[in-house]
Amino acid sequence: MNTLTTFAPLGARLLLGLIFTIFGLNGFFQFIPIPPPEGDAATFMGGLAATGYFFPMLASVQILVGISLLTNILAPIALIVLAPITVHIVAFHSIAPEGMPLALLVLVLHLGVAWSLRARFAPLFQTPSAS
Repeated sequence: MNTLTTFAPLGARLLLGLIFTIFGLNGFFQFIPIPPPEGDAATFMGGLAATGYFFPMLASVQILVGISLLTNILAPIALIVLAPITVHIVAFHSIAPEGMPLALLVLVLHLGVAWSLRARFAPLFQTPSAS
């Protein structure tokens, strides 16, 4: 195996884990300033914030799956849990495009790590044999 195919999946998994761990921690400690959204994005975020539980839950999930990816413990399950979050991040940034480059990076990393673990996902797509 060449160096790229050996280390790219590891690097992608670690970078994805780092991104979600840092942004999850930021959800609790606000150490990265994030400008308030405007327009439709602000309305949407306001609705989520009004629930009172959504953002703490999201940050907690991001931290847990980020650590899972960093430690490679249950990484396939972490990717499954992250799938709707990643889709939501990309969809949200279609109405708040200033964050789209990072959203697309997260999507590419997520797909790359999932592809590198595709053998672990294969049983999910097999039809059960008749007994």
